[in-house]
Amino acid sequence: MRDGTADDQPVRRAGRVVPVYAVTGGRTRSAGKELPVEALVTVTHSGRHAADLQLEYRTILGLAAAPVSLVEIGAALQVPVGVARVLVGDLADAGYVAVHLPQVGGDGAPGPEILERLLEGLRARSA
Repeated sequence: MRDGTADDQPVRRAGRVVPVYAVTGGRTRSAGKELPVEALVTVTHSGRHAADLQLEYRTILGLAAAPVSLVEIGAALQVPVGVARVLVGDLADAGYVAVHLPQVGGDGAPGPEILERLLEGLRARSA
């Protein structure tokens, strides 16, 4: 179990049930560096013109038209944050999204303003 959800939990996609690991091709980690859940993602010029991507990637690109956090992406896709990390990592490696790492305090934790923004985003998605 990771991020409070089992990695083999089914995901509803287009009226059928698909295991989460199938969405990422069986990968549980991004090829790049580990992205913090509070990282913000924005679509790049290349991402606006990307074609022939699977549904989850297209959804992320649409969400990232405005800055969106990994937590919000996971919530919107209804997948564990670990899966969202893998998908965002793929898009970042392809140059379709930019990942903006948060400013952290001396203790390595994100500041309260970042955590508040995450909470507001999640509340907006659940409403």
